[in-house]
Amino acid sequence: MTTLTSTVRDCDEGERRWFSGGGVHTWKATESDTGGAFLLFEDALDQGKATPLHQHPHAEETFYMLEGEILLALDGQQRTLHAGGSAVIPRGVPHAFLVTSRRARMLCLQTPGGGESFYRIASTPAVDGQPPPPVDFDRVRQAAAATGTIVILGPPPFSASESPGPRARHHKLAIAHYRPD
Repeated sequence: MTTLTSTVRDCDEGERRWFSGGGVHTWKATESDTGGAFLLFEDALDQGKATPLHQHPHAEETFYMLEGEILLALDGQQRTLHAGGSAVIPRGVPHAFLVTSRRARMLCLQTPGGGESFYRIASTPAVDGQPPPPVDFDRVRQAAAATGTIVILGPPPFSASESPGPRARHHKLAIAHYRPD
């Protein structure tokens, strides 16, 4: 049996990674920190960022909104989730989200751990002072296929009118590039 040590990371601590689907992750508790029990990261997002319709076959996913709002497609319905709101998504349930505020920040918890390999393959280290790399949906799709920890089911299930502001182009790109393998 492996003995774990305590993990403490303050607000400005944690590995930062540019996710190829958009946004920057700050990893608060990795699978190695938790013995595989869970993965916890903060996701900082810009307006218009949309995920494809997808599922996590081996993990529950929980969102806790810290700032801003998202439109969440879950169980065939759409709900707005504001700062202070949460969503618990059982494994295997199709879902997607769209950032509708100018900026959003949320905690993402995956239990048990197992999805870290996907996020590592589909991201690059974020270096202070350097701009984010361009969104690369092919890299996201390849990471999903390589790890099996996420299954992409289709494009984001949101209309263009639901994607306000200057980042609406990101949403249109997501629809054009996210496709099941």
